[in-house]
Amino acid sequence: MFDVFPGRLLICGSGGTPAGLLLRDRQLTDRQTDRHGDRMKSALWSLLLCAALLRSGVQATFPLSAGDPQLIAAQSYAQSRNNGRPPLRTLNLAKTDSQCRSRPLDLVFIIDSSRSVRPGEFEKVKIFLADMVDTLDVGSDATRVAVVNYASTVKIEFLLKDHFNKPDLKKAISRIEPLAAGTMTGLAIKTAVNEAFTEQSGARPRSRNISKVAIIVTDGRPQDQVEDVSAAARASGIEIYAVGVDRADMQSLQLMASIPLEDHVFYVETYGVIEKLTSKFRETLCGVDPCAMGHDCEHICVNSNASYYCKCRIGYILNADKKTCSLKQVKVEVVEDPCKCEARLAFQKQTQAALQQLTAKLADVSGRIERLENMVGRA
Repeated sequence: MFDVFPGRLLICGSGGTPAGLLLRDRQLTDRQTDRHGDRMKSALWSLLLCAALLRSGVQATFPLSAGDPQLIAAQSYAQSRNNGRPPLRTLNLAKTDSQCRSRPLDLVFIIDSSRSVRPGEFEKVKIFLADMVDTLDVGSDATRVAVVNYASTVKIEFLLKDHFNKPDLKKAISRIEPLAAGTMTGLAIKTAVNEAFTEQSGARPRSRNISKVAIIVTDGRPQDQVEDVSAAARASGIEIYAVGVDRADMQSLQLMASIPLEDHVFYVETYGVIEKLTSKFRETLCGVDPCAMGHDCEHICVNSNASYYCKCRIGYILNADKKTCSLKQVKVEVVEDPCKCEARLAFQKQTQAALQQLTAKLADVSGRIERLENMVGRA
């Protein structure tokens, strides 16, 4: 409240509806009724002041926990306001260059294998999952992957802690069988949140700041409620992508996905072209390689989420500046001969020098081998 004009109370408010404005006189006297023109001018100035205050974007923030009903309600409301926005994705090829690598994720695929998904189509989904795995940096310290399979029932095919390399992941994906029957998408999302995204199942602690991502693939209309359970998942910190195929219900996809919807809702006409989404997800899940963007490490740059640290090649140690490296000193104790034999002392010193030279050469060879291994790995 602001007492801006003498004798008048100005109240400005905003919320889910347009800002309400209320002008109320503190004092109404017979003499004021004769000043109708002056009051109208004051009202206009008051309206202008309210508009300026509302445009200033002053907001109050309140900390809410992940499971807070108000936060879940806010997530649902945000989705409903964005459901009119069409899902549109365009591939930016500039982002899919050699500097693009998947950021570390706890990634859970939630796949529909209901009766409407024919066996041949389900095989296409499995190929899509395998292709997605190929685009990721998979590992215990990189991206971890789990798969939740659902129809009328829900089955966790494997957890985030089960497979830390691509061959094992792709073998596990190849063994997945369709469940048939109905489409309980809401139950699948709830199961993923309660059982797949837990630390016991291999998800990293919140303190690690590892993104939690769910990718839902479905071709039908959910037979249960998805809005509230999806809002709760998003409120807990899970980013949701929804992929619709053929007969998928667009409104349900929009209710499930995170916002902005144009970045989180995908649609393909048939399972035959779902593999083409791999490149789009590569762009979406892409993280910039800090080492490739430039670093000041003398020897080796190691990525660490959005940052990096330096390491030295074998035979060297990292200096106090954490950037440069120094050759390890090989200590050869020179014991003077009691009889002061100059030839033996000279030989010991020469041996020490030779050992240091060999150590330096070994370190150089190790560095070259390491670089070759990195080149072969990238190829």
